[in-house]
Amino acid sequence: MNQLATHQFTIKANDKLGSLERILRVVRHRGAHIQQMQMQSIDNHLFILNLTLTTERTLSSLQSQIGKLEDVIAIE
Repeated sequence: MNQLATHQFTIKANDKLGSLERILRVVRHRGAHIQQMQMQSIDNHLFILNLTLTTERTLSSLQSQIGKLEDVIAIE
């Protein structure tokens, strides 16, 4: 069994109906568990989402899938 690794993401996205839910759905489907989450709306209908999560899977797959979402502008 793999070790659980803790990771932090900062995601900038367009604040449209369902955007946050789509991001969280990808996190769930990729087998990650959210430890901490903070979201802040910013100018021009955008939001910044800070996630701290644990996962046994590779991080690159999760980053790639989140980055493919239509409303996601950047992920660090």
